Amino acid sequence: MKKVLTIVIFPILILGLLYLIVASVMKPVNFQKEQKQREAVGIERLKDIRTLQVAYKSTYDRFASSIDSLKDYYYNGNISIIKQIGSMDDSAAVAHTEAIKKRNPRITPEQLQAMYDKGDKNLVFRIETEIPVRDTLFKGRTNFSIDSLAFIPFSGDSIIMNAVISKVSGVDVPLFEACMPYKSLLKGLDNQLRINLDADRKDTGKYPGLMVGSITSPNNNAGNWE
Repeated sequence: MKKVLTIVIFPILILGLLYLIVASVMKPVNFQKEQKQREAVGIERLKDIRTLQVAYKSTYDRFASSIDSLKDYYYNGNISIIKQIGSMDDSAAVAHTEAIKKRNPRITPEQLQAMYDKGDKNLVFRIETEIPVRDTLFKGRTNFSIDSLAFIPFSGDSIIMNAVISKVSGVDVPLFEACMPYKSLLKGLDNQLRINLDADRKDTGKYPGLMVGSITSPNNNAGNWE
């Protein structure tokens, strides 16, 4: 029996103990590795929200208060693009264009565009055109999904988003924020390590998760990972 304990049981116990030690050491390492991978996905989604919000504001002078509004803007909205025709460095074209404007002070960029299209390429002007949002933003991004925009990756929970008009130095300023709390983003990982992470973030005055923009502290729409 003593021989069996020495040859069989003790090595198994030692191996089991070593396994528990390694697992204990690797648990926070694996947690941090998975945290970084999930954060990378979450950050990309928050950046997409920011891109849409900035475009939305350029159209409406305010930020959207819901993901549904951003989705509608993506499908049905337009972005104004200023198109430069000709070069201001072309002195002959500039002089030719100025001569036309002197003869017809009320001529519009659209009329200049018509002249250009008919063959007068010796013109310099700018014209504003409307381009559908969906044909401009995220064009060529094979991994972009507007239908996933509202959800926190790896959990399916809804992204928390708010938009307000706030007084900043006496001036009305549109602000927005979009948040992914770790409680949702890291769902399914070690709960105690996630709780510890939340506590550490709160102790240092940081949001316990990912966040872009702020409705309380204007930050030029920065993300808290930047």
